[in-house]
Amino acid sequence: MVEYKVAETSVVTDETLEKTINTWVAQGWQFDRIQFAMYEGSKRPGMAFVLFVREGAE
Repeated sequence: MVEYKVAETSVVTDETLEKTINTWVAQGWQFDRIQFAMYEGSKRPGMAFVLFVREGAE
């Protein structure tokens, strides 16, 4: 069975994203992807959702 983890951050910087990824990977999660939420009229993302997966117990 596959388990999913979504980590949300409203501070979208390279440092914050690196820390989020490194924190969850150290806990056994595998990085999957990042989804950005954009605010209208802004060139920078307002939020990021960092997605992870791992094999769970059946």
